[in-house]
This record gives sequence, C-alpha cells and structure tokens, in this order.
Amino acid sequence: MPTNKKNAQVTPSAERRRELLDTAAEVFAAQGYNATTVRKIADAAGMLAGSLYYHFDSKESMLDEILSTFLGELWAGYDAVLAAGLGPRETIEALVTESFREIDRHRAAVAIYQKEARTLSAQPRFHYLSDSQVKFEKAWLGTLERGVAAQVFRRDLDIRLTYRFVRDTVWVAASWYRPGGQHSPEEIARQYLSMVLDGIAVRP
Repeated sequence: MPTNKKNAQVTPSAERRRELLDTAAEVFAAQGYNATTVRKIADAAGMLAGSLYYHFDSKESMLDEILSTFLGELWAGYDAVLAAGLGPRETIEALVTESFREIDRHRAAVAIYQKEARTLSAQPRFHYLSDSQVKFEKAWLGTLERGVAAQVFRRDLDIRLTYRFVRDTVWVAASWYRPGGQHSPEEIARQYLSMVLDGIAVRP
C-alpha cells in the first residue's frame, strides 16, 4: 500500500518546527526583527537558546522560512484568482477575500512583512520580497486598469492611488485581526468590499 506522503511529512519534529516558527513570527511581529534575538525566541518557546539551533541555524533562517511560506501561499491563491478569467470587479473581490484569508492564516507574518520588507529586500537572501512586491503591484494595477477600460470602474479613477488605498486598507487589518474572532475572513472581506466598491453613503 502506498504511503500517504502528506501524513508521512507530519512528524513530531516537523510539528515542533512549525510551532517554533509560529512563536518566532509572533516575537518578530511584536518586537521587530533587529530587536529580536535567538534567546528571546527561545524564551518565548520555553527552551534554551542552544536547543533552538537544533532546528534552525539562525534567526535569519527562521524569518526567511516564515516570509517565504506566507508569500508562497499568498501567490498560490492569487495566481488561481488571476487565472480564473473573472471580470475586473470579481477579480478585485476575489483578491481581497484571498488577502483576508492569508491574514487569518499568517497574521504575524503579514505584520512582519509590513514592517520589515523594505529594509530586508536590500539583502540578497530576501530579494524575493522585492520581486513579490512588483508582481503584486502589477496584478492589482492591471485589474484596476482593465476595470476602467471595461467601464466597470469610473473613468476618472486614479489607478495608482486606488491601488495604494485598497492595499493599505486591507493589509493594515493584520494589526488588529485575531483568528477565531467574531467575524470570519470572508465576512470581513465582504464588509470591506462593500465600503470600497459601493461606498458608505445611502444611495438616493
């Protein structure tokens, strides 16, 4: 009988590794990358600093895995949306919804990305952060431009300003969102989209 590859990968060691990465992500998000030491991460994980090196060779390796995992999942979702052949409005709705799902899965990683990406991207190991930002911008601007051309969005729309507003409005939610709260990621996305696409004023 063939081995279930997914189950085979979930070993006690792999599970502990994920737990340590989750802990490290919370510490990085709260204290900042430069202010965080391996000892602080180990203290938060309830272990000796030396024991942490059994799993990771440096805090840089931990941060790399946290951010690359988050972005890998984000782009798997985004690429699926962009390949689905949706209309401009539906694409924006799907991208926003996928963004909130990623905040739900990787809230701490999103917070780290928001604070640290600009500085980290100057380092060769983290250059993929710049590549991702360029790809991200292209996806959103292209969708907005497509919507204006199709007269789905207003002709007088400032595309770049709109992109920045939607981007910042969505991702800043990582600063207050907590998984398991009153509203699901999909419900929050629906409320955000209602305000962004339809406004908050009562229509005459």
